[in-house]
Amino acid sequence: MQSYILALDQGTTSSRAILFNHEGVPCGSAQQEFPQSFPMPGWVEHDPMAIWRSQLACARQVLAEQGVTARQLAAIGIANQRETTVLWDRASGAPLAPAIVWQDRRTAADCDALRSAGKAARIRANTGLELDPYFSASKLAWLLDHVPGARQRAERGELAFGTIDSWLAWQLTGRHVTDVSNASRTMLFNIHLLRWDQELLDLLNIPDSLLPQIVSSAEEIGPTHAHLFGAPVPLAGIAGDQQAATFGQACLRPGMVKNTYGTGCFMLMQAGRHVPHSVNRLLATVGWRIDGATDYLLEGSVFMGGATVQWLRDGLGIIAHSGEVEALAASVPDSDGVFLVPAFVGLGAPHWDPYARGTLLGMSRGSTRAHIARAALEAIAYQSAELLAAMQSDAATAVSEVRADGGAARNDLLMQFQADLLGVPLVRPRVTETTALGAAYLAGLAVGFWETREEIAALWRSERVFEPRMAAEQRAARMAEWARAVARARDWARPDELA
Repeated sequence: MQSYILALDQGTTSSRAILFNHEGVPCGSAQQEFPQSFPMPGWVEHDPMAIWRSQLACARQVLAEQGVTARQLAAIGIANQRETTVLWDRASGAPLAPAIVWQDRRTAADCDALRSAGKAARIRANTGLELDPYFSASKLAWLLDHVPGARQRAERGELAFGTIDSWLAWQLTGRHVTDVSNASRTMLFNIHLLRWDQELLDLLNIPDSLLPQIVSSAEEIGPTHAHLFGAPVPLAGIAGDQQAATFGQACLRPGMVKNTYGTGCFMLMQAGRHVPHSVNRLLATVGWRIDGATDYLLEGSVFMGGATVQWLRDGLGIIAHSGEVEALAASVPDSDGVFLVPAFVGLGAPHWDPYARGTLLGMSRGSTRAHIARAALEAIAYQSAELLAAMQSDAATAVSEVRADGGAARNDLLMQFQADLLGVPLVRPRVTETTALGAAYLAGLAVGFWETREEIAALWRSERVFEPRMAAEQRAARMAEWARAVARARDWARPDELA
């Protein structure tokens, strides 16, 4: 009997595999971190094979620990870190270079050149995205230009490009595919026509032979290789991690909002069946495509969320484990005027400044590591509050609540401060692994494990509601102070010739 869906949740710092039953409840999980590489300032790389090995190991581990065989799986779903770019050899399957991670800033000057050439408006109109090194297009162009022989081999059809979903699907099934949600994050995909955009491919000199086939988010893509799990299992769902989390949070009606507190923070609003328009530099993106119908989302992206806590651990060494940050931050009543702007890889929405850099302000001789830890948590909340303000302005509608998920959503201190800054209730679900859950739901819909979206929405449950306690005047004053701090971080690393 097929009793489970296996979700592969491939993130920026770790790979996870989670088994879900028909009630949408996790029945077992496994997780492995994998190495992060920072070969030059502003560069962030991963080893694609390390990603695959860690993801496969997690999948095998959770099945073994729960005593579940491949024949008990109805399907596999993938949720993945988005925009991260892999280039590999079609014949051997070997990567040509390290994966360039979404946080990587090496192509900032290339994006500046396109902006100076007047291309930003056209790119935004076609893709719904800002012209920024965050997205895959400039990363792929950089690989073609800097890996010896890559462009010539690409033009001969010998190479394949993909975001991490494509890389995993290739390893699992041998098919070269991506779903519409991930395609919409490449800056090469026309979100109105739902196809690769030849105008943008020509602009960036990218051969279309590199590109994966576009599939729906809930669709039987193919069976996995039998040797991987002992028997073939249908790969039937794919979505970028933030779209998957939105689906897992059952944000299925226009106007519903979720915020994921992961490596970065990503706030998305359901926009329905029409491409949303932003005047506040938020992104229009494909949410998912199911049975021929496409849902769109309005998105704001914060590059440093939980990664800020990792920096406290790995960079400053003021905590030994990420779980220690809440107690340390709670040991002081406030940050005592200390502000941390974690622009270590630039700033995302609504600023879109690849030259901003991390800034620590307001310290005195009385400042301690506890104040810095408190400022780090508060920075996560300040950045997300900026997103909601922009989102409500764009949508011209009041948001009644925000649904929170991701690892840092378990931090009660952060969640309460976030509700205070948002001014609306912040709701934490019983299942906070909503990225994996969304991938499971999409795969399950494709194979009939769940029948309808309404059935899925009925499974969502709240675990705790954080009500805002801060007065509106205090909230406004706090956000004004944050804006002052951000202004000091802006443009810091811009080359002199561009200043």
